[in-house]
Amino acid sequence: MKALVYEGPGSKSWKDVPDPVIQDDSDAIVRVDATTICGTDLHILKGDVPETGSGRILGHEAVGTVTKIGSGVKSVAVGDRVLVSCISACGRCRFCRDGRYGQCLGGGGWILGHLIDGTQAELVRVPFADTSTYRVPDGASDEEVLMLADIMPTAYEVGVLNGKIQPGDTVAIVGAGPIGLAAMLSAKFFSPSHIVAIDLADARLEAAKQFGADVTVNNGREDAVAVVRALTDGLGADVSIEAVGVPESFELCTELVRPGGHVANIGVHGHPATLHLESLWTRDVTVTTGLVDTYSTPTLLRLVGSHQVDAKQFVSHHFPMSQMLEAYDVFARASDTGALKVVLTR
Repeated sequence: MKALVYEGPGSKSWKDVPDPVIQDDSDAIVRVDATTICGTDLHILKGDVPETGSGRILGHEAVGTVTKIGSGVKSVAVGDRVLVSCISACGRCRFCRDGRYGQCLGGGGWILGHLIDGTQAELVRVPFADTSTYRVPDGASDEEVLMLADIMPTAYEVGVLNGKIQPGDTVAIVGAGPIGLAAMLSAKFFSPSHIVAIDLADARLEAAKQFGADVTVNNGREDAVAVVRALTDGLGADVSIEAVGVPESFELCTELVRPGGHVANIGVHGHPATLHLESLWTRDVTVTTGLVDTYSTPTLLRLVGSHQVDAKQFVSHHFPMSQMLEAYDVFARASDTGALKVVLTR
């Protein structure tokens, strides 16, 4: 089969590799019908995720068709159309029993495209298939369900729910890439009074308006802190969400938040960021971090299946899998190409 193989920082190739095989009785082999590229894949390629070694097939998001199952798999069958979650769950360890699947101690967590071969391939082995795949609702398209593999549950759980958004809140979201846009879309579930999108790219700020932002700030030209304080009688945002993964954006979030507010960090950080406790310690600010657990995926699937959430609007570009390298180039140059999410299909 063909797959996108990481060959060390700055290097990747689309090439022939062996087909995956069943290794454990809980495994399924899934034919990948649609996959996508994540900002985390770009972090791996930059060398920010050193535990991902050379030779790894990248990718942790897919919709596909089950072609083989291990003897212990009960909830999916050959021929089923499934969402492959970015998080694998053994279902038995103390964290899985608490619904914290991202912290799985039984061999799961974020492993696809990270510690084991991933989904940017024609076939993928999915461990713990009973607890790590979800049947696709009737009538839902591959591309809209694909957005529920990572960006929607990540933004909803690590941003919106960790940030404890309440009706009437002012929410400032730093970063209007796919994760930031997903945070805007899911923040609307809680009826905030304002959603402020902050980014350096005008094209992404325009996209933010379609996802729920009613105020946009280009912080290359404007003072985001001043804009947010003007909206909030000088207090600051009730919730600020970091959706970039660089020190400057995290530190900006801590400046944007009001006393007693929440800073929810979603971004993948490859470098240290300064936590200014000298100014935060008296302000009762809560800072949360997190890897997605995907406990919200069933809820999001129901919302997509009932057409209450339009996940297709994330998709800006389509490619055949044979153009994987071109898709990476377009996604990596998002500020020039306007790419949000690219979808690659068989």
